[in-house]
Amino acid sequence: MIAKKWTGALIGVTVLMGLWGVDGQAADKSDQGPVPPEQNWQVGFTPSYSSGKFGTDTTSSFFYAPLSIRRMFKDGDVTLVIPFVTATTDGRTTLVGGTGTRIDDNGGSNSGPGGGGGGSNDDGGCSGKGSGVSGKDRVCGLTTRAAGQKVTTVGLGDIILKGRYYAVEENDYRPLIAVTGRMKLPTASASQGLGTGAFDYGAGVEISKMLGEKWIAFLDGGYNVIGDPDGINFQNQHWYDVGAGYYFTRDVLVSAYYEEYRSILRGFVNARDMFLAANYTASAAWRFSGGVALGLSDGAPDFALTAGTSYRF
Repeated sequence: MIAKKWTGALIGVTVLMGLWGVDGQAADKSDQGPVPPEQNWQVGFTPSYSSGKFGTDTTSSFFYAPLSIRRMFKDGDVTLVIPFVTATTDGRTTLVGGTGTRIDDNGGSNSGPGGGGGGSNDDGGCSGKGSGVSGKDRVCGLTTRAAGQKVTTVGLGDIILKGRYYAVEENDYRPLIAVTGRMKLPTASASQGLGTGAFDYGAGVEISKMLGEKWIAFLDGGYNVIGDPDGINFQNQHWYDVGAGYYFTRDVLVSAYYEEYRSILRGFVNARDMFLAANYTASAAWRFSGGVALGLSDGAPDFALTAGTSYRF
């Protein structure tokens, strides 16, 4: 009973996006563990802002505003995430499952200032010339922009459907273990720099364990199958995060963790960051959260900020 009570709410983004994800695929620590039977639904809104070069020479920024609708069951939950996105980018970086990710596949001279040096007509890089792939006039990533030509666009992001099943319930000797699954529906516009226009799916595992009355430790990991747009070949992505949280009071949790995502482009550095978060359980219905991420590699944003609230009923 104590374990169930305390394994209440670790923070996420989603990011990533951002935080990284988010939609919070690795960063979503909120609402772990079975819920009271009288609470079947949760509605949440957790906007985030991230900015960085993501391994390019141009700064991109993303405002990611996801509305989540969660149906909770005795042994798990299913969540629908409907995001709205504002992206400022030259096309080399876009959102993949809610995470800012570099997608142009040429790291040579076409990645430098001004672009236009390398790449083939269908390499997905910033070659400075049109790319006729399946009738698409593509220049930089999946857009018609030149390297360094930043454009701000607004629109619907990729809708995400994810689920979780609690396979092992926590007790004094074993952790809480949940298996997860997710699908990304390509509802975001690729030509506007809001997504890849391809279908992704993945699976993972979440492990958490109370250590005494105040501390909680967790380890999550998973594997995502990344869909390929016409003419660009992405590699699939494994990810993990590890961290701990401390309950200052019964209702206030502060946590920190390290996370890493494999680059979906061959030869590019993985995204790595540290995430610091705080969660306040105001009542049985209302929860509030906030966090900041600091990038530790070129593939990550320089920083990401998130704040959100959720309501259970």
